[in-house]
Amino acid sequence: MKIEIWSDIICPWCGIGQHRLDTALAAFEHRAEVQVVHRSFQLDPSFPMGTTQPVSELLRSKYGMTEAQLAASTHRITALAAAEGMVPYKVGENSVGNTRMAHELLAFAAEQGLEDAAWKRLYRAYFGEGRSVFDLDALVALAAEIGLDPGATREALTSGRYIAKVEADGRGARALGATGVPFVVVDGRYGIAGAQPVAVFKDALQQAWRDR
Repeated sequence: MKIEIWSDIICPWCGIGQHRLDTALAAFEHRAEVQVVHRSFQLDPSFPMGTTQPVSELLRSKYGMTEAQLAASTHRITALAAAEGMVPYKVGENSVGNTRMAHELLAFAAEQGLEDAAWKRLYRAYFGEGRSVFDLDALVALAAEIGLDPGATREALTSGRYIAKVEADGRGARALGATGVPFVVVDGRYGIAGAQPVAVFKDALQQAWRDR
């Protein structure tokens, strides 16, 4: 059985959704027969490459959020993450930027058999450690931490050969009707939008298995 999950590496709900899916899978009796495929979805591919902006500043300018609204939103997400053991989970003091190169790294890692490790390392680096996932040197360093060759990684990210893959993943999600992430498709038939509770993922896994 195949599970596809579309995410952006700087989306706080994606990190939580991934954790909840992992929890559901850990309790699934047929886990050994499930293949999880990560797919890229950039929330804002138009963000200028090579620049970053504090997330609080972006939310104020893009959505008109007040300081009180920012604080409430941040508290809600961090409290949900903490309740599931995801500590620390930094969402208010981060910076945002164009994530295309991060997704190129994830595509490269997938080719090397390190797809799951790469996604989890980048989530932890960004939300847990407050590290950059936007520039070449930062991504090469993170790649080395999961066992990828730094030189090969640098060449992969400067060649641009994974850009088409990243863009195709995004088009695939939109073709399925996704307007945001996380977006999960179980066995090509059951779509789950958003960071749903673990029980929702468990039910979808059981239903898909029965209907194979």
